Amino acid sequence: MALIDSFSAYAKWRADLVVSVQRLRTWLSNNEIGDAQIDLRLQCVLDRLREDKLVVAFVAEFSRGKSELINAIFFSQYGNRVLPSSAGRTTMCPTELQWEQGQQPGVRLLPIETRNRRESVSDLRRMPEEWIFEPFELENAQSLQQAFSRVSETRLVTRDEAEQLGFSVDDTGVDGVRPDAKGMVEIACWRHAIVQFPHPLLEQGLVIIDTPGLNAIGSEPELTLSLLPSAHAVLFILAADTGVTHSDLQVWQKHVNAGRVQRSGRVVVLNKIDGLWDGLRAEKEVNAEIDKQVRTVASTLELPPELVFPVSAQKALFAKVSRDEALLERSRIGRLETALSSELLPTRQQIIRDNTVLECGEIIARASELLNTRLIGLREQLKEMADLRGKNQSVIEYMMRKVRAEKDEFDRGLLKYHAVRSVFTNLSNKVFTHIGMDAVRHETRRTRNSMEGATFSRDLRSAMQDFFETLRGKLRQSAQDIEEITNMLEAMYKRFAVEHGLRLAPPNGFSTQRYERDIIRLERAFNDEIATLAAMMTHTKSSLTQRFFETVALEARKTFEIANRDVEQWLRVVMAPLDTQVREYQMQLRRRLESVKRVHEATGTLEERIKELLQAEDVLLHQASELDDLRKTVEVALGASTKLLPQQDNLAA
Repeated sequence: MALIDSFSAYAKWRADLVVSVQRLRTWLSNNEIGDAQIDLRLQCVLDRLREDKLVVAFVAEFSRGKSELINAIFFSQYGNRVLPSSAGRTTMCPTELQWEQGQQPGVRLLPIETRNRRESVSDLRRMPEEWIFEPFELENAQSLQQAFSRVSETRLVTRDEAEQLGFSVDDTGVDGVRPDAKGMVEIACWRHAIVQFPHPLLEQGLVIIDTPGLNAIGSEPELTLSLLPSAHAVLFILAADTGVTHSDLQVWQKHVNAGRVQRSGRVVVLNKIDGLWDGLRAEKEVNAEIDKQVRTVASTLELPPELVFPVSAQKALFAKVSRDEALLERSRIGRLETALSSELLPTRQQIIRDNTVLECGEIIARASELLNTRLIGLREQLKEMADLRGKNQSVIEYMMRKVRAEKDEFDRGLLKYHAVRSVFTNLSNKVFTHIGMDAVRHETRRTRNSMEGATFSRDLRSAMQDFFETLRGKLRQSAQDIEEITNMLEAMYKRFAVEHGLRLAPPNGFSTQRYERDIIRLERAFNDEIATLAAMMTHTKSSLTQRFFETVALEARKTFEIANRDVEQWLRVVMAPLDTQVREYQMQLRRRLESVKRVHEATGTLEERIKELLQAEDVLLHQASELDDLRKTVEVALGASTKLLPQQDNLAA
């Protein structure tokens, strides 16, 4: 299946899943089985599905053929190059290709001068007035190429200006941009570019990131700290004639495979294999040479050979445009496209499937438990009413006293419940004193003051390292509070299950390890990018401070924002089953007492009440059947024989 067909199938799967989850949400609301929390959770599921993006990043040193590879894979149907591709540097700033409904086709360009301010690229995305917009005509190839070529624009500045804007300058050209004979430095005109292009794949949620070379990558730490780590696939491009050069290895180790741990979705493309087609050797010899290069590259980068894909992007593009099937086969682009569609898409699909199963499965289980609780309570009422047939007044009075006694006992249990509720609220507030955004802002201000007051480089570095240690400590403290909440609720759940027969599964736990890992990753990237000896020597204190807070501190803040959102969601959800069952049990006790009262006051109403209860039973059984049908609908939409609930008996059989 072609890549575009695979992605279209993925987009349809996602759309079908949205429809089935929306049906579940509507049904729960219409039947008054859900509540505001459940409705909010399902809305979050729907928002994630609708906003789902698949990010593929292309990373390489300059002149490795990145832009040509993007053209060959995604834009061959336009009959020409869409992205500029020529000898030398063509992508001078990080460039995103994406499309959202309602956008105008064109290129948005963020001036390089914005680096002198405190806003990150993420912040500036919300400020359209800061960007320069270059529209283009979709049917005009010249208009497209002219607009796209703007990402290649550069200008000359002094060494001081370049360093002030965050570019590393090195007279040898090894560890930074090399000045020309007049001491001027060539830098990119733009800090970031967003190409808004209504391509079929982009319309369905694909985002392509085209990155500049090593020195340009290092000058925009947000790319290293945020964009690349969050990409679902990273294609690292090498040239077949050079193999892995020193600068290639730096890009791989510092930006693609940081931490020297092979992550899923990271593959290597050995481009320009057509350079080995010299016409003097047999095809067998050429293939042997390519295979040798693949093994050498795999060994150098320490990854399996099957993750190295030899291709000729230029020949693949030409073959697709000219419909030359033999040349297309020889370019070997098909194997790479197959890998993208057969490995990348299923991996992303499984992540979405797992998240949806987690949310919808728990919600359906809670709804099923609620219906079951109602049905058990209703059948108990039916039995009580049936037992009153032909009984005298004293028996009915005894039944009233029994139900009142149960109600009084439950009311005493509610005192404990409200006490736990109060402790739960206090512990919840305690969690946010550690990881709340006020605490993060306070720590950020403290670190900034320490850095601005630092006299020596070691003091500066110590202040930055203390920032990471403090944040990790806050996460560990919150984890202890969360564990205390979980243990307290487990005890409360067990008590109500034993004393009052409530059907309650143990509360789900919550772990902060994910956020701590993100902080550790940030610290590692910080040590590689900002806290190096070279950076300490070549940048001023104010420049390093600004860089730290524009990149690392900003990413740390984002991590804590996500942690706050997730913890808040967990705290809302973890008490919900108990809250729901307590409310339901109270309602059942009131209904039982009311039923017996009505019979006591007018014995003629007994048969009427029994008839009402039988009708209510039919309604509940019908709702249970509908809920089961909705569960099956969501499972079919999820695919892969997914089960939302473990195998269990039918509802109140």
